[in-house]
Amino acid sequence: MKKGFTTGSCAAAAAKAAAYMLLTGQEKLNIEIETPAGIMFKADIVDVNRQEEKVSCAVIKDGGDDPDVTTGCHVTATVSIEIPSAEAAAGQSLGIQIDGGEGVGRVTLPGLDQPVGNAAINHVPREMIEKEVAEVCKLLDFNGKLQIIISIPEGVELASRTFNPRLGIVNGISVLGTTGIVEPMSAKALIDTIEVELKQKKELGFKTAIVTPGNYGLKFMKDCYDYDLDKSVKCSNFIGETVDMCCRLGFEAMLITGHIGKLIKVAGGIMNTHSHEADSRMEILSACALRAGGDGDLARKVLECLNTEEALNIIDEAGFLQPTMDIALEKILFYMDFRAQGKIKIDCILYSNEFGLLAESANSRGILLECQK
Repeated sequence: MKKGFTTGSCAAAAAKAAAYMLLTGQEKLNIEIETPAGIMFKADIVDVNRQEEKVSCAVIKDGGDDPDVTTGCHVTATVSIEIPSAEAAAGQSLGIQIDGGEGVGRVTLPGLDQPVGNAAINHVPREMIEKEVAEVCKLLDFNGKLQIIISIPEGVELASRTFNPRLGIVNGISVLGTTGIVEPMSAKALIDTIEVELKQKKELGFKTAIVTPGNYGLKFMKDCYDYDLDKSVKCSNFIGETVDMCCRLGFEAMLITGHIGKLIKVAGGIMNTHSHEADSRMEILSACALRAGGDGDLARKVLECLNTEEALNIIDEAGFLQPTMDIALEKILFYMDFRAQGKIKIDCILYSNEFGLLAESANSRGILLECQK
């Protein structure tokens, strides 16, 4: 399947081209950048607007075969030279300022990649933009200061199709990406891949399928259980389908390990954990905290959290973390057992970045030890 390039890659490419045109006076209709993944991105430059004091241009986002709502949008960079005062001009060094314009969201609540007030341009895209523009400045021996504004004209409309409003990101979408590459997320292709991996494990003689949504928690599983998470079958968001396949393939048991931010959804019976399908993390956590003995004030505080790590801290401060996690684990096992209809035995390990192990079912450690032999 065709890979794509993130909004961060598009922003960096547009900014690099705009900086080049501003500093040379020459038109640039294609540009190349290196993504953090080490893959080169050759971008066509469109919507060029050259003025003496600033240049803007855009790269059209191509998400490849991924069903990405931002595919086709114009990621625009406007670059201008910041004129320093006479006093500041002496000994001036290179400086690159990055901000968001039309269609790029603004952060209004804490707990996200960027602080409150900043444009929702995550730190990796910011680093990419700065690196590529600095390369142009070095090539052209420019030591002044540049201001870069990233805009996505379609961003305000697109934001309504994302969870940005719920996260406190207003008036646009986020500029994202950690590798610069968009990996295709075809549901059928992913499910087929999961089944192939499970079949391989079964053919190798494994009676228990050890699965995980992804490699999130790699270090934790190694430190806590001396278990290499790469040995697990990656089920992505398809928890329910993976249970079905384990039953169909004849496994005796299934152990799922995962971060609270993903698996808490299963405690509410949600078997596809993609945010496009459902996101009731705080609602489920607050309900578990109430069952554990917390009061309405604690539940309201949890409901106002942006992420599960923040919510865990609040529950911990109230003295209800362990009973809340025990109840969450109980509900996860209940719904997965219901899906399996008694055909296989299911166990679970639940953890977080900050607190480490949150809860584990009785047979989990034994299963991991057995699979290490």
